[in-house]
Amino acid sequence: MEWSGEASVLTRHRHGETAVILTVLSREAGLMRGLVPGGASLRRAAMLQPGNRISLRWRARLEDQLGSFAAEPGRARPGLLGGADALAGLNAVTGLLVWALPERDPHPRLSDRTEALLDRIDAGADWAEDYLRWELHLLEELGFGLDLSSCAVTGSREGLAYVSPRSGRAVSAQAAGDWAPKLLPLPAILGGRGNGGIGDALALTGHFLQSRLAEQHAGKPLPPARGRLLARLVARETG
Repeated sequence: MEWSGEASVLTRHRHGETAVILTVLSREAGLMRGLVPGGASLRRAAMLQPGNRISLRWRARLEDQLGSFAAEPGRARPGLLGGADALAGLNAVTGLLVWALPERDPHPRLSDRTEALLDRIDAGADWAEDYLRWELHLLEELGFGLDLSSCAVTGSREGLAYVSPRSGRAVSAQAAGDWAPKLLPLPAILGGRGNGGIGDALALTGHFLQSRLAEQHAGKPLPPARGRLLARLVARETG
């Protein structure tokens, strides 16, 4: 079995004295893992830094084997290590991808959005809302998307104020009635009326990451890196 193409490094773990096990995201092949002989050397460690783009050739005798990577430099993203916020963003993105995606199951649109987000973080742009949209797309890509475009009860696009914690659909203030205390608030940043910034929006996506992906799909708790990023973004928003 053989595959070659470009991918972004998600994780790198030492294996023995000189090798590493690399997890990458490719547009064509999805999440892939492989052994990189000599990958622990200082020269190659810099190339295999999480977030970097590299050229790879993966080979294995059988399809279900770990296989090995031959890696060549591609495009580095040094800005991902340029500050605590950037590193927290990188760790949350890579942690969620490794946690949520099955191996060798391509998700080209998610891959494209991931590359765009990593480029934004690398460039030092204001990327918090891009990250929020990326989490929404991750839910959608895995079949758990939210519908925040209109009221689930009336079909109206006006006065949206809540989200059903079960269906993930928006509900207007008028339609909510006595059920309002049991619904999740829809932050203004996601089209709701009133207040609600990035912290409130990530609390909303976090509910569905937990209730849908963690409990129904992945079968394991959310990666801690996501919680650390949320804390940083909330502190920055309220500070």
